[in-house]
Amino acid sequence: MKILISAYSCEPGKGSERGVGWNVVWEAAKYNEVWVLTRPDESKEAIEAELASHPNPNLHFIYFTLPILGGLWRLGSNGAMQIHYYLWQIQAYFVARRLHREIGFDVAHHVTFVKYSNPSFLSLLPIPFIWGPVGGGETAPKAFWQDFDFRAKAYEAARIISRSLGELDPFVHITARKSAVVRATTEDTAKKLYKMGVKSVDIISESGLLTEEISALNQYPIPNQQPVRFISMGRLLHWKGFHLGLRAFAKANLTEAEYWIVGDGPEWERLQSMANHLGIAHQVKFWGRLPREKTLENLGNCHVLVHPSLHDSGGWVCIEAMATGRPVVCLDLGGPAQQVTKETGFKIAAINPEQAVDDMSKALITLAKDPELRVRMGQAGRQLVRDTYSWQVMGKRLAQVYEEVISFQKPKVLN
Repeated sequence: MKILISAYSCEPGKGSERGVGWNVVWEAAKYNEVWVLTRPDESKEAIEAELASHPNPNLHFIYFTLPILGGLWRLGSNGAMQIHYYLWQIQAYFVARRLHREIGFDVAHHVTFVKYSNPSFLSLLPIPFIWGPVGGGETAPKAFWQDFDFRAKAYEAARIISRSLGELDPFVHITARKSAVVRATTEDTAKKLYKMGVKSVDIISESGLLTEEISALNQYPIPNQQPVRFISMGRLLHWKGFHLGLRAFAKANLTEAEYWIVGDGPEWERLQSMANHLGIAHQVKFWGRLPREKTLENLGNCHVLVHPSLHDSGGWVCIEAMATGRPVVCLDLGGPAQQVTKETGFKIAAINPEQAVDDMSKALITLAKDPELRVRMGQAGRQLVRDTYSWQVMGKRLAQVYEEVISFQKPKVLN
């Protein structure tokens, strides 16, 4: 089949949005002929270098940028990026329309950005359209805002307002209505899509790992030595919930245990101050931002991942931790709630901060005192990642989706 994919962000060897874009198109091209719409200014050099060393005759890239305001995304602000993305999507339709006349695509698929409240104008093409994975419907529960400072509350409020305005966009509703398949990353996003009239939503992870990455992570031995170490990894942002992790660790009163935090960000000083105030500063180590290799090395020296994020659409770190055989303690929210199972970790209800901290501390105590449980959960996590979160497995499933869509809908021809 001839597949057209919109991947605003797409770059080999990266995580997050860029990694999603690249790995989806690469896997899709194993089964079908794929044309990819993306930007030249972000990743063209890396893409062309990868294709030069690993040619793929089924994969074709079409690069374009805005004739006006093309460099808007470089301003670094989220607002500028969102405006650039919206305008780029409009242009993508006209590029795609011309290509469809020449090539005759069977399916159009929007991959990145993963945000349900932004439209994809590729849905206007007269062929079956697949939307997603899309996320962005996750919200930090209001009870947890009491721990946020003014800037954090303003961020959360602006996020909700921006999303609400997006839901009013008629093109978002057209995108939803015209989608043959809608794929969401979380239950929260699925609920938002149902409210917009979508009849059926498949919930899938946006995150995956290459087979060779999984094999490498599987090689990390499960540590049995003392002290038991908990680790949190990621940007130090208010919604990542690391303050909840520190409070839970303090409440658990595991005097021989350690808590490692890898990453940097605006919450750095607040978290250090909190560790001092809680009397656990001597047990907490702030590593700052590290290269990926060193970060994974630290993960390999720890026993349990603590990831109390309040609104993650994805959760790459949870998949990496499970691949290394580490149990995960997370909140029952967002992407991590979809990835972590009762066999691979503890999903903590997020009713209010006090309850979440209390329940999380109990999970930490249980894992600290039961090495056999850590091993069982670690082994289950490794198996889960191999069976579910390999990009190769996800690529096979996507190929099946394309086939199913074609079997139900015959594309029309542009006049």
